[in-house]
Amino acid sequence: MTTVLIVEDEPTPRKFLTKILSKKGYESIEAENLAIAHKVLDQDAADIVLLDIKLPDGNGFTLLDRIAQERPSLPVIVTTGYGDIDTVVDAMQNGAFDFITKPIDTERLIRSLENAGDQVKLYRELAQLRKERWSDQYWVQSSSKSMDQVNDLISRAAPTPASVLLTGETGTGKSLVAGLLHGQSPRSDKASVTINCAAISDHMLESELFGHEANAFTGAGPKRKLGLMEVADGSSLFLDEISTMKADLQAKLLRALEERVIRRVGGTKEIAVDIRLITATNKDIKKMISDGEFREDLYYRLNVVEIVMPPLRERTEDIPALAGSFIKSLSMDFGSQVTGVRPRAMEALTAHNWPGNIRELKNAIERALLLCDSNQIDIGHLPEEIKKSASSNKSKKSSKSKRKK
Repeated sequence: MTTVLIVEDEPTPRKFLTKILSKKGYESIEAENLAIAHKVLDQDAADIVLLDIKLPDGNGFTLLDRIAQERPSLPVIVTTGYGDIDTVVDAMQNGAFDFITKPIDTERLIRSLENAGDQVKLYRELAQLRKERWSDQYWVQSSSKSMDQVNDLISRAAPTPASVLLTGETGTGKSLVAGLLHGQSPRSDKASVTINCAAISDHMLESELFGHEANAFTGAGPKRKLGLMEVADGSSLFLDEISTMKADLQAKLLRALEERVIRRVGGTKEIAVDIRLITATNKDIKKMISDGEFREDLYYRLNVVEIVMPPLRERTEDIPALAGSFIKSLSMDFGSQVTGVRPRAMEALTAHNWPGNIRELKNAIERALLLCDSNQIDIGHLPEEIKKSASSNKSKKSSKSKRKK
């Protein structure tokens, strides 16, 4: 059943709309002000929004603007008694699906709802297709909204040639996402190529990227070397820690991306390359641009699609599934009989701040498997810093309980 959020401050028209929609088979949620409407939006409870502009706690356009930014697929039908042309134009420019003036014509409203319902159905079908296509491709099924957004971006970007910039703290899974992007792309029949820019000296990085001719520089050797951009022709190239690349090499990379050609170090011949570029960084590149440390034009060339990887401390609801996934995969390597985590150990895992993110969690599970002789990981099998997090969390809960009494 399609659910309509009715945002209307006047009780009589609000109840009237609820009654009309009920007769037509719609479920309604009533909101008499913007505060309630925002709470409903937080819960993703509505399929269509029927929005009045003049509300006691603000202008309805603030809600419309939020929907346009966070849930652009949610149809918003604007209703108002102030049906001047400027209001209509503002509503449509701000992302409204339709505009109906008061007093509301019932037939006109139902037609608009039916059209909006068709859009909702289409988006649901697209979402289901993506879910079916990707159900076995996530490294773990996410329970958090932030990772659902990441997975949605992956599914949208992967089939395209668009350059993707992965940002986020160390250990949040950027390399894993790079693999997913390549694995679900039309280039997946050819192996992707990865370079960690931070692990190679500036001079050698240029040679690694573009290759070099025989004896092009001291130590180059008598044989020609193919660069990894040439090796990645027809596939994906993943440049990890792109922010460590120096300015002169940034300029050469930008030229190669824009002109789709490379020139080996010491060479004169231009070689055409067709690569799909994926880059990653744990630095604030915008700050680096303002500090003159990173080229702005290269940033925009890399950042066609940005996927921000959230830190684990902001998605603790994913920890049980992540821990289960690591237990399943690592138990085979360790010959372990462990099948799960005891409740107090899981409480400790979710209380920890995880500065090392997913990588730290994987290490903690690996350590626990080495120490655990039963089929359940307990708190004693976890690292000391995680045990301390559990003790600190317990003390906070005890203090709160005493204050309530």
